[in-house]
This record gives sequence, C-alpha cells and structure tokens, in this order.
Amino acid sequence: MLQSLSNVFKIPDLKKKILFTGLFLILYRLGSFIPTPGIDASVLKEIFSAPGSDRTLFGMFDMFVGGNFERASVFALGIMPYITASIVIQLLGSIIPYFEKLKKEGAEGQRKITQITRYGTLLIAAFNAIGISFFLQSLESATGMRAVNNPGFMFIFTTVVTMVTGTIVIMWLGEQITENGIGNGISLIIFAGIISRYPQGFALMFEMVRAGSMNIFVALVVLIVMVAVTASVILVTEATRKIPVQYAKRIVGRKMYGGQSTHIPLRVNSAGVIPIIFAQSVIMFPRTIATFFPESDAVNVIVRWLSPGHFLYTTLYVLLIVFFAYFYTAIILNPVEMAENMKKYGGFIPGKKPGKKTAEYINNVLTRITLPGAIFFAFIAVLPEFMSKFANLPFYFGGTGLIIIVGVALDTLQQIESHLVMRHYEGFMKKGKLRGRSS
Repeated sequence: MLQSLSNVFKIPDLKKKILFTGLFLILYRLGSFIPTPGIDASVLKEIFSAPGSDRTLFGMFDMFVGGNFERASVFALGIMPYITASIVIQLLGSIIPYFEKLKKEGAEGQRKITQITRYGTLLIAAFNAIGISFFLQSLESATGMRAVNNPGFMFIFTTVVTMVTGTIVIMWLGEQITENGIGNGISLIIFAGIISRYPQGFALMFEMVRAGSMNIFVALVVLIVMVAVTASVILVTEATRKIPVQYAKRIVGRKMYGGQSTHIPLRVNSAGVIPIIFAQSVIMFPRTIATFFPESDAVNVIVRWLSPGHFLYTTLYVLLIVFFAYFYTAIILNPVEMAENMKKYGGFIPGKKPGKKTAEYINNVLTRITLPGAIFFAFIAVLPEFMSKFANLPFYFGGTGLIIIVGVALDTLQQIESHLVMRHYEGFMKKGKLRGRSS
C-alpha cells in the first residue's frame, strides 16, 4: 500500500490531477465559511444545536452540504440542486421520448442533457433559496433572538442571489475537478462535506471518554463496529451477480467476429444511495411541515410517530427504502433493452432463448438480488439510531453518509488504480481489482 502511494506521485500527470483535485476541494471548504449577509450566525448555531434539529428534512439536507446550511454560508444549497436536477432528467429519460432520444445520440445528446441539467439546477436553486430565505426569517432561538436582523424583501433578494451564485460556483468547481482532476467532482464535493464532520465527532467522543461520560470499553466496541460496518458496506457495494453471455461467431467480409464468452455484471445495489435519499425525504417531509404549525395534540402525535426511534418511523423507513430500491433499479436497468442489445450483436445467455425469455431471466435475477441489497442498506440507514441510542455516539455514523463515502472512495481509488496499471505500476490491490460503481 505504501509503495503504491509513493508510485502515485511518481507519475507527473496523476500527481497533477490529485493536487488539482485537492486544491479545488480546499477552495470549496473555504467558501463554506463565508456567511450569507444579514444573518446572525450565533443565533443560527444555537437553533441548530437544539435537540432533534438534525431529525428534520433540513437536518438531512445540512448533512449533504457539510454544515453549510447550519452556518447559512454562501454555499448553503451545496450541490443538491444539481443532484436533484440530474435525477429528474434521468427519470424523465425513461418517460419522455425526447430525453430518451437524447440519451441515444452519444456525445451531442449528452451535451444537450448537461445543458438542460444546468438550467434545471438554476431553477431548483432559486426555488430552494426563496424557501430557505422565508424559513430563516421565521427562525427564533429559545431566548427569543431572531436569526435574521432585518427581514424583508431586500434580505430575500440578497439571499436568493447569494445562494444561487454559490450553487453555480460549486457546480463549476465540480465540473473542473471531473475534467482536470481525479474522480467525479460532484461526488467528491458531497464526500468532502460529509467527511468534514467526522474528525470533530471523533474528538468529541474521545473527550467524553476522558471526562468519564463514556466508558472506554464502549468506545472500543463502537470503533470495532464502525470498522466492521464500513467493511460490510464495501463488500455489498462491490458485490455483483455475473450472468454469462456467449457471442456467436459472425463473418463480416473477410473477418470473423464474436465467438467469445463474457458476462453481464448486475450489482446487488444497482440503485446506489438514491433509495435512502428518497425514503428520507418522503418520511421527513410531513414531520418538517408539522413544525411550522402551532403546537396541538394532532401535530404532537405526527411529530412523535414520525420521529427516529419510533416503531412506525422505522417500519415505514425500511419499507420505503425497499420500494425505492426496486423502483429506481427498474428505471436505470431495462431487461428488455438489454436483451434486445444482446440479440442485435449475436449474444445469448446459455440455456435461454434470445428476446423475451432472456429479458424475463434478467428481470428475475434483478428481482432476487435487489431484495437482500435493499434490506442491507435499510439496516445501514437505521444504524445511526441504534448507535445513538445504545452507544450514546455524539456524531452521525452510518446511513446515507457512510454509503456515499464508501462509494465515492471506491470510485476514486479505481481511477487512481487505472492510472497506475496503465503506466506499469502495481495498483492498490495485488489480488483482484477494484471495480468502479454506478452512480
């Protein structure tokens, strides 16, 4: 491993890409501490430090943007508007013929999709910024201090312009990292935001051990569990079901094509982290809306039932994750299209007739492998509640953040490994290979 790390900096091109990526991630983190005008940061910190504030839709959103929303920085929206626009365009690609046609037009179609995604990002960012500006004006601390000193039209206008501009800058940073750095820039920005909270969390945990509020044996068990859970997430993220495919020999002109055996790798977790994000958004939305209404018995019941740790919340959360895992897998993987492409190029699955039977077989395999993958990631999603309840862990571990961290890290390592192997250096893995993931 150490030899491989030293080899990374022996390749000038790879060294340049890594340094470029590091520089732009530092710029992103520096921008995260530039406050939006007109907001009292101390009051905002007091409000977000209140118990249960991280259990709302805003708390989940703040996790993805690395605490920028809590600080109301110029990067408060993070890259989430771009992610939302990308997901919407991807969903439309399987519904609207125009977007489906663009996906099949190669580089030119991808360029148009990217342009449409950028316009969508601006609209979503503007809509989010308007909502956040009204939300910030309504915030008041337990001591009666307001988060916004001078609410009104000018504050809303300034906040919208500032936050939308911040999203554009982050989008540009991500695209520059993708083009000139190493790894996927958008994913790395989310990765940097999530992992930035871990050092402070570990420091707080060790301080609790030193102060005696956490048993050292419990802390050691927690660290062992963290390592084991991270290893299991890596294992399941990389797990694939290989469907063998045989290509028949074809003679085109004077050349012979085909005749080789290959396979279709179907991932156990084809949908990635999207099902958890969708499930969290759906289940947290009613509870977040309820907080805007005056306290009443009905509102208190909704808040209690949909609070993390409640049986109803956990049950609905797990069921929604499984549902969205199947839903999103059905969107991104089309067995009929896969079967038609195989038939077009003379490929077939041994023992299965080309066409309808092949599509049915692929669909059955997808249905079987998606369920255990969805259940496992549902367990990872509810893990933070158990860690917080039984181990008194002072920071968020597991769930969406851990899956994103593992996925992005594997994808980046795979790209570095490709550069090393291409230049005849030994990669990070002496046996086997790192596989890239589907985002």
